[in-house]
Amino acid sequence: MYSSVAGCYDAFQDAMTRTATNEESVARARGRRVPTSTVSGVPVNALYGPADLEGVDLDSTLGSPGQPPYTRGIHAEMYRTRGWTMRQFSGFGTAKDTNARFRYLLDHGQTGLSVAFHLPTLMGVDSDHPMSEGEVGKCGVAIDSLQDMETLFKGIPLDRISTSMTTNAPAPILWAMYLAVAEKQGVDWRRLSGTIQNDLLKEYIAQKTYIFPPRPSMSMIVDTFEFAARRVPRWNTISISGYHIREAGATALQELAFTLYDGIEYVQWARRRGLEVDAFAPRLSFFFNAHNDLFEEVAKYRAARKVWHRVMRERFGAADPRSMRLRFHAQTAGCSLTAQQPHNNIVRTAIQALAAVLGGTQSLHTNSLDETLALPTEHAARVALQTQQILAEETGVTRMADPLGGSYYLERLTLDMEEGCWDYFRRLDDMGGMVAAIEQGFPQREIQDAAYTYQKAIETNEKVIVGVNDFQIRDETPIDILTIDDSAAERQKAALLALRERRDAGRVETARATLADAARSGANIMEPVLDCVRAYATLGEICDTLRDVHGVYEEPAF
Repeated sequence: MYSSVAGCYDAFQDAMTRTATNEESVARARGRRVPTSTVSGVPVNALYGPADLEGVDLDSTLGSPGQPPYTRGIHAEMYRTRGWTMRQFSGFGTAKDTNARFRYLLDHGQTGLSVAFHLPTLMGVDSDHPMSEGEVGKCGVAIDSLQDMETLFKGIPLDRISTSMTTNAPAPILWAMYLAVAEKQGVDWRRLSGTIQNDLLKEYIAQKTYIFPPRPSMSMIVDTFEFAARRVPRWNTISISGYHIREAGATALQELAFTLYDGIEYVQWARRRGLEVDAFAPRLSFFFNAHNDLFEEVAKYRAARKVWHRVMRERFGAADPRSMRLRFHAQTAGCSLTAQQPHNNIVRTAIQALAAVLGGTQSLHTNSLDETLALPTEHAARVALQTQQILAEETGVTRMADPLGGSYYLERLTLDMEEGCWDYFRRLDDMGGMVAAIEQGFPQREIQDAAYTYQKAIETNEKVIVGVNDFQIRDETPIDILTIDDSAAERQKAALLALRERRDAGRVETARATLADAARSGANIMEPVLDCVRAYATLGEICDTLRDVHGVYEEPAF
């Protein structure tokens, strides 16, 4: 298809190479850095053209939007008829504090909720536990029991809003609390929509907020798949997350490959349980980072859809098209935010959000300018939300599906990303899968090496971070930040004490004993967890019950 222009292109390429070489010489003489690679360190040519796609059948590799292999998007018209869900990651202090923030964001046009839990909740301990000292409500909302979950969603009809909950080791418990709140609201579980992150593999790889060892954790995740397929069919029971892998220092390719292979591992474990792939795979969702390199990020998302389609069709024999369509949420890169010149973070976030939209995301969270310093203020959260609204309403990027499709550079990046992904898959297969690879420390070492390389590039000024290693400003004026004082902890502890005094202690102990029996026998734990939650057992008590059965994971030194 390029024969008529190939000769012209070759001559033009030669001219551009000479021009680029001259420009590089001038730039070096002036002390300006010449960018020659992506954020991830992938070498980039000065120009791309037909020769870079020689032998590639674009018709088959691209397809049409809404059609296999979904390179160009999972819906035929994408945002022309179906906008992305606008979320802001929100949670601080007590459930009452965060409920007020939720209402504020919904009043200002947010279309979905995303719950940030404080560290004690993520680690499965209550707010009055000694390990929680100094952490209560500081980096998310404190949720200790069904009582808190009721307060968190007070006045918010759960059948009219989609909710994402960023929780992993205690995910079945917090999901059970959400389901119990829906019961109290009189909402049929079949009408609920939302997501629990529930991705423990990436915790062992990157984020480290795990509780139990990998193998019992995998079994509990499959429990949620099985329960949702029967009882909560519109719920996404896992958000297979590359976001935290990237935040730990991975390259775009490593984020892509490790995330998709985590997905493979979850499907394999569910199949071993006896679940039919098309019974649960349509509700698998993914969660990717949106970093600074616009084209590399768009290529990553397009390659992800293409690879996942092939995996589900060829490796797992899926027949339902929904099982083969990779749906994903994106969040702008927290690791790219700088404490220096924090208003620059608005620009970074806007570009990263644009990458996610051009890449075809189904929902999006935009970070606030102050999140490297503290939880976002209302003003900063509103600016972050309005960034999405401006993209949707003012820029024209929603007028067509995959507007960058066919770009020589983008298609070359996408193909290279895809091939690199398959290469990682072969290595992981040889190790026996992702759980075995984690136990051997393979993904951890890969990310450590990538993080070291990137940091070294910053420290040598090979990579410029505006305001950090170049274009600095002396005597910056501090910005206002949100501060969570210790009164939130005192209120939370008092409420927890009062709950323990008035609940039926015998009912709690009976429910916990039933849960322990189920965990020991390998039965699905969701019904016993729901009984614990309805009895107002605390999150820490339920996790302690499971700790007694499964133990606690301690990561080996790699």
